[in-house]
Parts: sequence; C-alpha cells; structure tokens
Amino acid sequence: MAKFATAADRDAIEAEMPYQDRPLPGSVYQMLSHTRDQYPDRAALSFQLLSDPKSKARTLSWSELHERVTETANLFRSLGIGPTDVVAYLLPNSLETPIVLLAGATAGIVNPINPLLEPEQIASVLRETNAKVLVTLKPFPKSDVAQRAAEAVALAPNVKTVLQVDLRGYLSGLKRLAIPFMRPKLTVQNQAKYMDFEGSASAQRHNRLIFDEPEGDRIAAYFHTGGTTGTPKVAQHKQSGMIYNGWLGSTLIFDETDVLLCPLPMFHVLAAYPVLMSCVASGAQLVMPTPAGYRGEGVIKNFWKLIERWDVTFMITVPTAISALMSRPVDANVSSLKTAISGSAPLPVELYNRFKAATGVEISEGYGLTEATCLVSCNPMAGMKKIGSVGLPLPYSHVRVLRRTPDGYHECATDEIGEICVASPGIFEGSTYTEPDKNQDLFAEGRFLRTGDLGRMDADGYLWITGRAKDLIIRGGHNIDPAMIEDALLSHPKVAFVGAIGQPDSFAGELPCAYVELVPDAEVTIAELLDHARDHIQERAAIPKHIEILSELPKTAVGKIFKPDLRKLAIKRVYNAALTKAEIAAEVSEVIDDKKRGLVARLSRRGPVDDQKLGDCLGQFTRPWEWV
Repeated sequence: MAKFATAADRDAIEAEMPYQDRPLPGSVYQMLSHTRDQYPDRAALSFQLLSDPKSKARTLSWSELHERVTETANLFRSLGIGPTDVVAYLLPNSLETPIVLLAGATAGIVNPINPLLEPEQIASVLRETNAKVLVTLKPFPKSDVAQRAAEAVALAPNVKTVLQVDLRGYLSGLKRLAIPFMRPKLTVQNQAKYMDFEGSASAQRHNRLIFDEPEGDRIAAYFHTGGTTGTPKVAQHKQSGMIYNGWLGSTLIFDETDVLLCPLPMFHVLAAYPVLMSCVASGAQLVMPTPAGYRGEGVIKNFWKLIERWDVTFMITVPTAISALMSRPVDANVSSLKTAISGSAPLPVELYNRFKAATGVEISEGYGLTEATCLVSCNPMAGMKKIGSVGLPLPYSHVRVLRRTPDGYHECATDEIGEICVASPGIFEGSTYTEPDKNQDLFAEGRFLRTGDLGRMDADGYLWITGRAKDLIIRGGHNIDPAMIEDALLSHPKVAFVGAIGQPDSFAGELPCAYVELVPDAEVTIAELLDHARDHIQERAAIPKHIEILSELPKTAVGKIFKPDLRKLAIKRVYNAALTKAEIAAEVSEVIDDKKRGLVARLSRRGPVDDQKLGDCLGQFTRPWEWV
C-alpha cells in the first residue's frame, strides 16, 4: 500500500509512472475476477435485513460474489442488454444491489435510481436513459418501492422487463412464513414483463460469461444528479473512472483485512465507487446494515454494536448521520475502528470534535461529485487532517482554482477564492452528461470540469470549499434545485418575486428556505404560502422549512435577485435563534463576505460569554464566525 500522508507522497506516486501506464484491469469484471483469484474464500459482501446486532445476516465470499455477478450479467445479456443498452435499478440496499451494479456495468450500462424519488421523477430518469430493464423490489411489507416502480414504468414505455428482488429470503422463522400473507398488492398495471430476479439469474451459467466483453474503454454507468426536476441531468461514467476509484482505495487506504460498514445507499456515488469499487479492488469486506442504511429502523440505536459485531475498521458516513450518532452513547467495543470517512456535505467542526472525543477516532473528510465519477480529494488517513478542509487532491486528480474573466481563465493565488475545476481519470472530458447541450461551457480550457463549487487552495495544498457558484441547496447530501421552490411560490397570485436558498442547519447542513416579495398592496399569511408550497412542490425534501416575506428582495442592477444577501439574512436568523436557545449573551450583528472564508458571522456581546458553550453552540454549523 502506497504511503499517502502529504502532498509530497501523492507527487511521489504520480512520479512513478503516468496513470495510463499502470497495469490496471481493463474492465470492472476483470478487476472482480482478479480479486476472486486472490481471495476466493474471504468475505466480500455482508447484509442484514434487521438492525439487531444478533439478527440473521448473509455473507458472500469473493468466489460466491463472482458467481452471482457472472450469472446476473448473463441474465441481462439474455434479456437483450448489449454494451450500449441500459439496466436500471430502483433498490434499497441488499446483497442484490451491488451485484446488479457490477453485473449491469459488465453486460451494458447500469443506471442506479434513488427509490425515494416520486414515480414521475423515476420515470423521467428511465426515459432519459432509455432503460430496457428495471430491477426493483417485489412488494414487501412497510415498503412502497415496488409500487413506485410500477407507477414509474407505466410512464416509461421503453422499460420492457422488470426483475423483482424478494427480501423475504433474508428472514427466518415465523417472520419469513408470514410475508406471503402481508405482501401488499400492486395497484398499477404497466406494459413490462415481470420476472423473479433470483430464479431468473440462478438459471444462467455462473462460471463464465456467455459473451465477450468489448475491447477498450466504454460508458458503463449512468448516475442521475439530484433528481429534483422533471428533466434530470444524467452523468456518464466510463469503466476507467470506476476502476480509478477502486485503484485509489486499494492503493491508498484499504486492503483485504479491512471491513467497511456502509449504511449509505448504493444509488449514491459515494457508496458505489469509493466504497464498493475500493472493496472490489482491494478484497476488503463491505457490510450493509438494513435496506435503508442509516434510515433503517434501529440502525442508529444499534450502530456501535454493529461496529463490534463485524469488527469494522472503516465506517462510511455523512454529517447528518454523525449528528444522529452523537445523540447516543458509544455502548460497545469499537476498538477495531481505524477511521471514519465522511463525504457528501460539509462537516461542522463541533461534530468532528464530539465524534473524536466519544470514539477516539478521527474523521477524514473528502470531496467528490457525481460528474467526476466521485473522488477528487481527501484528508489523508495517516497524515495531517485539517478540520473544515476536504483534504489533498488525490493522485492523478489535477485540481485548479480558477477565476474567469473576459480574457479567459486565470489561476488563483494561494488562499484566493475561485471556481474549483478538476481533470482526472474519473472525468469524461467533454461528455460528462448524456445531453450534449448540458456539456456546453462545462469545461475550462477544454478539459477541466467546472464543478460549480467555490474554494481555495492553501499553502500546504489542502482544498477548502467556501461556497457554490451554483445555487443548489444541499440537504443532507441531497441536491435540491431552488428553481423548483421558486416556481411553486411564484404560481401564487399574490407573489411577485421569490429567492430560495439553503439556510444553515445543525443536522442536515442546509434546509430549504424562501424569501418572498409580494405584488403591490397584496396581503397573504406565511401559513397560506406554506400550504401553497406543499401543494405545488412534488419533492417533499424541497418544501421550505422557513418562508419570510420582505418588503423588497435584494436585487442586482439588472433586477436579478441577489442571493448572497439572502444567505446573510438566513445565517443571522438561524445563528441568533441558536444563541438565544442556548442562553448565550451574544448575537450576530452582521454577516460579512470574507475573501478567504466566504460568509462569516460577526458576533457582539450582550454580557459575559462562556467560550466553550459558544463553541459548542455555533460549532454545529459549517459557516465560520468571529467576534466584532
């Protein structure tokens, strides 16, 4: 395993040889086969349907996983899936989910879809990717995934076959016997042929592929971004990008003795690539607790006991999960744990400190994005972790902070804020999205992906994210398009202008809120506007948690709503509410735009202040603060 503790270590790895000269597998299936050959009997994948640390669990060895992926890829080929055809899946976590991901990328193009989306949004992704086959759940108690899938397929005539995964097999005893009597009925008919996934796959050859893999690189996955509008953007991932993520994990972090607990959904790039592909490359074991992961019943309650049960060495997490975990004591032996890896949203300093104090383990925060086949940077496991930064750019990930002018792009100086732009083996240069129009102006100098994130690079080479050039609201790692909120509220006859932004939240990172300007002489209550929003916003996560009416919204000289001022208002309101609740004699007097740190809350005293109490209070949030 290569040493990665400093920028110099990364540079030394790159100096060994160009990335394209490294002896890497030519496909995801070849990488899986290589690991099977090395560690045939070691545990590869484990899953438990229920969260109790003593409940039934199933584990596949690398040899068994290889057989399951082989037969599933053969099934897809028998259903007409070729290298350019799409297999979509709408699944919670189970052993079948990563099997379908790997097999779909082997037989054709795999398209994971968030099962929490509404049926109309699921259908829009299915139509955009022109999926022929959908793998989803068979109706199961307390789950509406099968029903959502049926409704979506009815709106996506391109889907010809639906393969159903039955979770009943993960139960035993009376619970297993009771499922046929408790199974809900589908209320929607559609054009697809329905087949049993397990029976159909097991009927296929499992010891070799019945087809030849194409020579060279190709697109192997479609991942939708956000999914909060009727026309989702779909990012294209090449096999080489998936392999790059696996190579990074196996080269820098994991080996065959590691156990990764990943309660994140397998439709998210963080779980699919830095986690799953790293295990495929290294031989590490991947453990998935319950179909819903962190959202699963009892998972947070039993989390530390699950660490103990599986002798977990790495836990994969996000700030919202860390916040929930810190509300409970560490009630098990977690001495096996080496590191927690956090991504998808900024990590508040207070959460980092509380987690380290409770577990003795540090969190390594990283940065990635769907458009880059995920990984870009990470705080090194064995090196200096700068709390609040997203760490060092990873080997062969060329990160630049650029400022755009009429004359072109200019490199920003150390600690100067600009747009984060990335070139790496994970980026499909020029063709990030399936729709060519969406790739226009997406690359700086033709090859550096413009992430839309604002940031800076410090003198040690660590990357800091300070804001977003895009207006996306990121709620617990879920992207919300503010236009959805704005369009809904603008449909109210008494509303003239709307500005939707993300307000700080100690749990989710951000929550959607909206500022409204009414038409002249109009009167309307906040309650009426909230009701209107609920009636007109399909995405439940996008419904504003706060609506405020202003006499006039801040606007630019050309009349565009100036959202930085709205963000300042939200920070001041949320921080002051937190200070009041904590009975701290201080208040936010203003929020300033600092060139190095972004928006900073400036505090003034109203009496004696306990600095520790103040730090605990405001440390829950990601935005910095200072005394006036």
